Amino acid sequence: MSDPQSARPLPNPPPLAGEGRVGVDDLGLAGKVAIVTGGGAPDDGIGNGRAAAILLARAGARVLVVDIIRDAAEQTVAMIAAEGGEAAAFVADVVGEQQCRALVDAALGRFGRLDLLDNNVGIGGRGSVVDTRVEDWRRIMQVNVDSMFLVSRVAIPAMIATAGGGAIVNVSSISALRPRGLTAYSTSKGAVIALTRAMAVDHGPDGIRVNCVAPGPIYTPRMYTGQMSPAGREARRLASVLGIEGVGWDIGHAVRFLLSAQARYITGQTLVVDGGATLVGPGRAPG
Repeated sequence: MSDPQSARPLPNPPPLAGEGRVGVDDLGLAGKVAIVTGGGAPDDGIGNGRAAAILLARAGARVLVVDIIRDAAEQTVAMIAAEGGEAAAFVADVVGEQQCRALVDAALGRFGRLDLLDNNVGIGGRGSVVDTRVEDWRRIMQVNVDSMFLVSRVAIPAMIATAGGGAIVNVSSISALRPRGLTAYSTSKGAVIALTRAMAVDHGPDGIRVNCVAPGPIYTPRMYTGQMSPAGREARRLASVLGIEGVGWDIGHAVRFLLSAQARYITGQTLVVDGGATLVGPGRAPG
């Protein structure tokens, strides 16, 4: 059995084969402007949002990195700048309507246009409808669903006005597809999928594609600075039929693909990135 601690992702791995640094393989993203919410992470760790921001910048996009923690956003910007990319940090709590308007205004003021949005903010929660406190239910819905509504309702007009269209990715979870004792969280992430499909229909005529990524068991900085134990990481690895551990880069690559020109004919879809975990059900390792 592999040592799960040895699987801790490197802070900034080299590009994949065929993928250069900034602007070499632009995927139709060169010169575009992206907003990534939840784009920070503790220290030099790679979370889903940070990975997406770095990968978008590698393809030549200019990125506004939004996070509620200034140091986390600025660290992502520094990592992008170290590779020759262009990014700026913005501090916002995306459950506030005025703060959402301010972050879109910041992107327009800094870069002059808006093409892409990665709605990546979310929090968790355990318990059934009986166990979950009313205030916790409302907070999970506010952070996981309202935030995407609030940012998108400002970003979409900006995309239409400055870029003639664009692309959005909303981050959901396989918990929406396979509930398992996380009722409020599962419900919120199911709402994200429904929101994605509705937005795709509403704004397709405006030239805006809207898709969703549903991560499975992913090892992220907030996991390894919290209570994630070696045993917990190993259980996550075994949940994959591939027998490998998912990391933030896996989600970042999925987000970048859906925002890129390679996905020009894809909208309203949910891309499950879970190593096959939903194929075998919770608690069942392959073999």
